[in-house]
Amino acid sequence: MKKIILFFIVVNIAIVVSGQIEEQQLDSIGETLIKVEGDSVFQSSIALHEAYVFGKLKFDNYDAKLKYYILRRKTLKVYPYAKLAAERLVELNDTLATIKRKGKRKKYTKKVQKYIEEEFSEKLKKLTRTEGQILVKLVHRQTGNTSFDLVKELRSGWRAFWYNTTAGFFNISIKAEYDPKNVHEDYLIEDILQRAFASGKLDRQESVLDYEYGALINKWKPSSKKK
Repeated sequence: MKKIILFFIVVNIAIVVSGQIEEQQLDSIGETLIKVEGDSVFQSSIALHEAYVFGKLKFDNYDAKLKYYILRRKTLKVYPYAKLAAERLVELNDTLATIKRKGKRKKYTKKVQKYIEEEFSEKLKKLTRTEGQILVKLVHRQTGNTSFDLVKELRSGWRAFWYNTTAGFFNISIKAEYDPKNVHEDYLIEDILQRAFASGKLDRQESVLDYEYGALINKWKPSSKKK
């Protein structure tokens, strides 16, 4: 895979053709400012998202290939739940920041908890054990908090303990963290997400964790041996 920092040529052509950009030449300084439709402020440049060109998937053997595609199906299934959970958490925290009285904050938190539980419960009941564990990791990817910590913060430490104990019966740890730097399966999940973002299969939501996907590629690159 080769990493591409900017698709400036393609993006600029697309923007010009669509007619969404106006240009204003400033003779005094010789600088061209760009105005994007919907924005009243002229800018000297456009910030673009980092993008990747993905090569053909290669695997050491058939078992590795099978594992990847099973993992991909499960990841694509549960990612929207993790994304939605992160969005709900941001909404909760933003609203709580505007509520000063402790009693009202507690009342609002309980209201949101009930809403989230009703929104998620029936869907999550249909997940398999492995799908549930992937979801727990993706929640950490999206929020920076483990599911255990989120429950502990929004409920109580005792409640979080029992949530984790119950999940343990199903081989799921809600304390699990997302670590694509050191855990190969987590790297595979990140690869699946990045490819899905690029193809439009999933709506992109950046991770809040400290890692860079491009730097992980060589580390986890499969051996060049053909099997």
